[in-house]
Amino acid sequence: MRIIRYAVGGVRHYGELVSGESGIARFEGDPFTGLSPTGHVDEIGDVDILAPLERPRIFGFAYNYASHIDETDRKVPEVPVCFMKPSTAVVGPDDAIVYPADGELVHFEGELVVVIGKEARHVKPSEAHEYILGYTCGNDVSDRVVQRKESAFGTLLIGKGQDTFAPLGPVIETELDPSGLSLTTRVNGVVMQSASTADLLLAVPDIVSYLSRYVTLLPGDAIMTGTPAGVGPIRPGDEVEVEIEGIGVLRNPVVAESL
Repeated sequence: MRIIRYAVGGVRHYGELVSGESGIARFEGDPFTGLSPTGHVDEIGDVDILAPLERPRIFGFAYNYASHIDETDRKVPEVPVCFMKPSTAVVGPDDAIVYPADGELVHFEGELVVVIGKEARHVKPSEAHEYILGYTCGNDVSDRVVQRKESAFGTLLIGKGQDTFAPLGPVIETELDPSGLSLTTRVNGVVMQSASTADLLLAVPDIVSYLSRYVTLLPGDAIMTGTPAGVGPIRPGDEVEVEIEGIGVLRNPVVAESL
């Protein structure tokens, strides 16, 4: 199922893409407490597509591709390197990534995102699929200047967590094997990242298991699984696309902050 979150006349709904992606079968409820068909189909051109999750907790995994570790000239971490983004960082498809007024070097990072479907604690890797609702595309936008200054003192928040720094979408695909998906990131149509999730150092089941060992995962949590090599700068006027096999394309323009 390709679950999509959208609004019609200001009213928000969940639905399923149908009819060659030109229509949306509307549901009552939400994916975490239960969806019921209404029998109503909305034309996709008549709706506003929203981020697939509303104000999720966002967990991130850094240095989870060897290729990205190599390009940053770092060693493979002894333990997974995790961070969090505020829920206010989330934007949806075609929403703007706001380039900070004091920004100097802001990067894109295309990533596969895991969406948790039910509460999870002390989950074994072999059981992880039972707690996953599905997968979506994500962009872990990062202010490198701030990130490096924070990281030098063992913290990380503003460099990763500014408003609009976590685009998600366009759908949550519930029937997907995450172990070997192609991931492509383009800036202004030029391919900047091209990789496979088969290259994740910590695979999706291990990611869910590791986090749930220490943190109770909740329905609607989003886990950014890491980015491959090829990260680079964006500027106002750019357009970033993150495409993942079986999910679709997450597209966002970059605009200058207006104070």
